Amino acid sequence: MKRLFLLVIISFVFFTGCTKNEHFLTFAVGGAPNEIDYWEEIIREFERKTHRTVKLLRQPTDTDLRRQSLVIPLKAGEKDPDIFLMDVAWVAQFAASNWLLPLNNNIESDSFDIKQFFETVVCGVDVYKGEVISLPVYIDCGLLYFRKDLLKKYDCSIPETWQDIQQYASKIQDEERKNNPSFFGFVWQGAQYEGLICNFIEFIASNGGDIMDSCGNITVDSKENIQSLQFMRDLIHKYKISPPNTFTEMREEEVRAFFEGGNALFERNWPYAWKLHRSENSPIKEKVGITLLPRFKGGENAAALGGWHIGISKYSDCKSEAWELMKFILSYEIQKKLCLSLGWNPSRRDIYDDPDVKKKMPYMEVVKKASSHAVARPNFPYYTLVSEVLQRYVNAAISGKMAPNKALEQADKEIEEIIRRYHE
Repeated sequence: MKRLFLLVIISFVFFTGCTKNEHFLTFAVGGAPNEIDYWEEIIREFERKTHRTVKLLRQPTDTDLRRQSLVIPLKAGEKDPDIFLMDVAWVAQFAASNWLLPLNNNIESDSFDIKQFFETVVCGVDVYKGEVISLPVYIDCGLLYFRKDLLKKYDCSIPETWQDIQQYASKIQDEERKNNPSFFGFVWQGAQYEGLICNFIEFIASNGGDIMDSCGNITVDSKENIQSLQFMRDLIHKYKISPPNTFTEMREEEVRAFFEGGNALFERNWPYAWKLHRSENSPIKEKVGITLLPRFKGGENAAALGGWHIGISKYSDCKSEAWELMKFILSYEIQKKLCLSLGWNPSRRDIYDDPDVKKKMPYMEVVKKASSHAVARPNFPYYTLVSEVLQRYVNAAISGKMAPNKALEQADKEIEEIIRRYHE
């Protein structure tokens, strides 16, 4: 009821944000309080430079509520918000619903340099039926954190393959448990939620697998995927280098706290964890390193793609002004500020080579490499339904309730049924 009440209030703000006599650009954005405060600074700078008025529509921190606060006015064809941020997983649904303004004409007429953005990101997320319908504001990708001191102590190199992870983790875990019985070799997100699917995608992609092939066929129960899921399961039950609560409790923050407490050798997490691991009070401040996620032998590195993208409403009555704001937010100057002030990973490749960024945030070089190996989640307008199916069956497999081949066989059938219903 509390969530419903909040949603009603948010919707009221959207629907009553402008009267017929008012004409200004509306920008919907959410996030943590410090992020909202910084967006206000950026908007004030835009207003000073362009003499245009922008109303910032504050969304909640909760991602689901943010999504719903956009869906309601867009479904109703409301003029506001004119421009907004979208989680990477929403873009396909918004595009399929015909809510987003195609940007090709704007890009061509303004000679906007789209080549400065990561091609794998734009092509995997922001292009729908041949039209660019959004662009990335900042990106996230999976990374591997490791204990530098322990690898050195036991004469192990930085791992390149998942087999290296298993070998090094088993060796060092046995030794470290002599003094710390709670020590594990590798922690990752295995609870039944979206983070599990990001991990699953990284494992299968680094083994040559995928959820859908280039022709649009569902390939969930492929040999490569079954092998990858078996390995995920074995990390917990056979090799026992991942905690037994991996499939019940391990999400981003649980994984981060476990690793930061000195209880793990390797950690899979997003870039946000670096700053926290390196904070003044962190027990591992000088001991943590960062690198690309491993691959299977014969495979390639892969990192699940996350982040937020910006789009313009098809119903906006300030389309040209919205495009000006979009360009401003995606400019070199603002992208650099977002990086240095909020620690966001730039969507522009050229920011990673900026001297100030390199000096203050040297780990960004690894993020840049990982972003080049980014793998987007399936670009379905009904992705949330597909994800729910995958979450159930992948979690059932790693928990030991189902065999990996049976779990993926059943998931494949249910996803095919979702697609069939959607296209009826």
